[in-house]
Amino acid sequence: MTYETLAAALQAAIAEDDRAAIPGLVAELNSADLADVIGESNEPEKGIMVLQTMALEQRAETFGYLPMALQQAIAERLSPGDLAELVTAMSADERADLFNVLDDNIRYLLFKRLAREEREDLRRLASYEEGTAGAIMTSDYAVVQSGMSVGQALESLRRTAPDKETIYQAFVVDQDHRLLGALSLRQLIVATPNLRVDDLMAREVVTATTDTAQEEIAKQISRYDLLALPILNGSDKLVGIVTYDDAMDVAEAEATEDMHKGATVGKLDTSLREASPYALYRSRVHWLVILVFANIFTGAGIAYFEDTIAAHIALLFFMPLLVASAGNAGAQSATLMVRGIATGDVTGSDWARLFVKDIMVASALGLTMAAAVLFVGFFRAGIDIAIVVALTMIIVVLVGSLIGMGLPFILNKLNFDPATASTPLITTIADVSGVMIYFGIATAMLGLG
Repeated sequence: MTYETLAAALQAAIAEDDRAAIPGLVAELNSADLADVIGESNEPEKGIMVLQTMALEQRAETFGYLPMALQQAIAERLSPGDLAELVTAMSADERADLFNVLDDNIRYLLFKRLAREEREDLRRLASYEEGTAGAIMTSDYAVVQSGMSVGQALESLRRTAPDKETIYQAFVVDQDHRLLGALSLRQLIVATPNLRVDDLMAREVVTATTDTAQEEIAKQISRYDLLALPILNGSDKLVGIVTYDDAMDVAEAEATEDMHKGATVGKLDTSLREASPYALYRSRVHWLVILVFANIFTGAGIAYFEDTIAAHIALLFFMPLLVASAGNAGAQSATLMVRGIATGDVTGSDWARLFVKDIMVASALGLTMAAAVLFVGFFRAGIDIAIVVALTMIIVVLVGSLIGMGLPFILNKLNFDPATASTPLITTIADVSGVMIYFGIATAMLGLG
């Protein structure tokens, strides 16, 4: 049976409360797919019913894939004993994420039922500031002691493997748990058993600290093609790792946030599907109100040139075309620049070179678009207005592009998120500039000054 067929059958069984059919269907699906099916229902009681048909390991893995809001709702309905059992089986980083959203009373009851080691690990991981490496790292990493032979290291990994996030990358530490180097499982397997790990390990290891921003962690893992990035504390001791799958989650979240900012949508604390109407309203209303007042300047510009418009009413025909072209050119430049800054492809030192390059590109674009509208202007309103429209097109495309390129740079220089240079904001600025430029040129060239 295909995934779609199995998922549909499980959804039907959940909806009909068919407890006899659920275990067989659960056995056919992997944890991520099961979480999708449970998330579709978005009902904590039914989620608990399905989770209880699974072995503890699969239950913990599936639970970790659920949306955080549903995890919280399910956790609040479990008995303290069942919750403690589930939390103990979860990976360390997912356990800490759940703990941070639980009610204080549930935390207290949970702590009472956890072993001391789990309590201390949970308390430590949950203490790191949101958005840092400490908040997304896991303490379930594989280590071998300096001085071990390859054979001893493999035996150590064999004993500890079931509890680790990954064993494909192991880290060599000294007696004080300071990081000395790293080696891969492949290196250990192909090496002779009596070779010391100190002679085999790579000593130049890319690391980060617990307070490193999580987006920087994702960039490092992507740049160096790492399976896991070791995280050190203030004393240079190894305290955790961030794995590539967690980095992918961070990168997805950051890209989503940048896309929202690019459309002047505020941050959502949950997914679009789970967000309440009020949360969606709140995330969108602020910028829309600001932009309403910003657009008043466009109207003011039109009012200022009433005499020019009255003398040549045909000018109005081309105004939407010119204003939209300026906004589109600005939005394109802003999108390229924001993404370049976000990926590290563009830095502050590139400003002058990119400024010159953008002038060249925008001028070429403006000339091409001017050639297109020149003929339309000639047949619609005569050669005088056609020249005004063509000249305006060149200038507004150039100005719009430079605004779109420059604003993200300025915001980044002022330590603001360059993604705030959103398409609606750039478009609004370009609209105002376009109106003033258009009618200013018309007034000067048509002898109305």
